[in-house]
Amino acid sequence: MSRSFDDQHGTFVPLPDRHWQQLGIVLSDSCKEEADCLLEQGIEQYQIRNFAAALATLQRSLELYRSIQDFSGKGKALGALGLIFYALGNYPDAIACSRQSLDIAQRFNDQGLERQSLANLGNAYRHLNDHSRAIDYKQKSLALARAANDRRGEMAALNNLGMAYKAIDDCWQAIDYYEQSLTIARELNDRALEGQILRNLGNAHHALANYAKTVDCYEQLLLIARQLPDYQSETQILKNLASACYATGDFHKAIEYHQQRLDLARKQNDRRSEEQVLENLGVIYEGLGNYQQAIECYEAHLTVAQALQDHQLMQQAIANIKTLCYAIGDYAKASRY
Repeated sequence: MSRSFDDQHGTFVPLPDRHWQQLGIVLSDSCKEEADCLLEQGIEQYQIRNFAAALATLQRSLELYRSIQDFSGKGKALGALGLIFYALGNYPDAIACSRQSLDIAQRFNDQGLERQSLANLGNAYRHLNDHSRAIDYKQKSLALARAANDRRGEMAALNNLGMAYKAIDDCWQAIDYYEQSLTIARELNDRALEGQILRNLGNAHHALANYAKTVDCYEQLLLIARQLPDYQSETQILKNLASACYATGDFHKAIEYHQQRLDLARKQNDRRSEEQVLENLGVIYEGLGNYQQAIECYEAHLTVAQALQDHQLMQQAIANIKTLCYAIGDYAKASRY
């Protein structure tokens, strides 16, 4: 496994440092052997997102490293624990562990662990809205990655810096970092990470109301999502594309993307997405003065709302239908609702 990704927040999370296997350490002490095995097991549990088990395993590993005063092992266990606490949303403990691992890494000149610790500190501080510290740690992580010619680490640091600057509404600086990160992702031919950076880049352009650029980013992202394939991502991308096209006044293109999302939702039997799309299509057709098409969408919306047994949506759909029936003078149809 070559990467880890925080799907909820769009952050690139460093993988736990495992290069202790490459240091030529002689595993002679049984206690150290057990600690090393637990460290390896905990990292594997983290990578398959079994965070509770990873937490328990790595805490046992840390205790053993402390008992034999193995500072190198202790630093790596603390670094991995910092990543797990970050994944669990426990940012204060993530910071506490990562600070300790950073101290050990700097003391023993372990640059891999140092980069990992700096990156995790930056990510955790961003979630605590301490953006100045977040940016400082991310800049240090970027500098180390560049010094080590670690292109993947550089890509992650640039993306995460972009997220930190977007959080303080400096979207132009965020875009600059995202574009640098995107260049490296394409150089590495990593389509999944390229897609995530395109998403972040599109969001930054959207925040600046630069909808044409937003559409461009999301159209590229849509191609990647369809190659993977990823239904959840594809349906969200189509939703965002329709929204951006609507914002630019390109209503026909917005309809096209909504229709693609509707087809996908029906294929996946996703009734909730289906009702959302039908309502949005009704609104667009109504705005275009195509009341008959709008009524058809609202009626389909009502059918889905009834299937979902969502009474609030049912009442809303009926109100939309009756309003348009009155608008076109079809009082008989309005009376049926």
